Amino acid sequence: MSGAKLLLHTCCAPCLIAPYQKLTESGTQVTAFWFNLNIHPYTEYKQRLETLRSYAGSQGLQLIEHDVYDLDTFILNAAPDIENRCDYCYRHRLEATAKTAKELRFDAFSTTLLYSRYQKHELIVSIAEELADIYQIRFYYEDFRPLWNRGIELSKAEGMYRQKYCGCIFSERDRYLGKPVVRAI
Repeated sequence: MSGAKLLLHTCCAPCLIAPYQKLTESGTQVTAFWFNLNIHPYTEYKQRLETLRSYAGSQGLQLIEHDVYDLDTFILNAAPDIENRCDYCYRHRLEATAKTAKELRFDAFSTTLLYSRYQKHELIVSIAEELADIYQIRFYYEDFRPLWNRGIELSKAEGMYRQKYCGCIFSERDRYLGKPVVRAI
């Protein structure tokens, strides 16, 4: 994507660092986009955002912030189908990214969610491609997962805060308690 302007949805700085390096080395003009209403609790949300702000500042990386902590909206939309909550979460965040990229005349949009070994990669790609068609803006796909170990090294060298779960209240539960059986009430 040499020379192209890319709006990169960014879930956190540790997931950004290796993809950002690779993209900028290829000549891509990256702007990070923060929109993560799913992150819980509020202290975790603020810690991730502050870490991203710090990294962006140190790199001269432009950062667009949609700084909205909206746990209620996330819970209301994820709760009806907790097992498939990621669909809502990805779709909501990627739609905001695609829409913003179109409005601000970027050449394409993408996401650092494609870096994580723990995310539902194919679902992310499917949703992003669908949104690219709807908003008539290119979705830039690259499988950033091979950069996993490099990103860990780089983020540790930078002394970044490194979270221990995806972000939502359900992933926090799953991380610390194991995945319980969801029962209808």
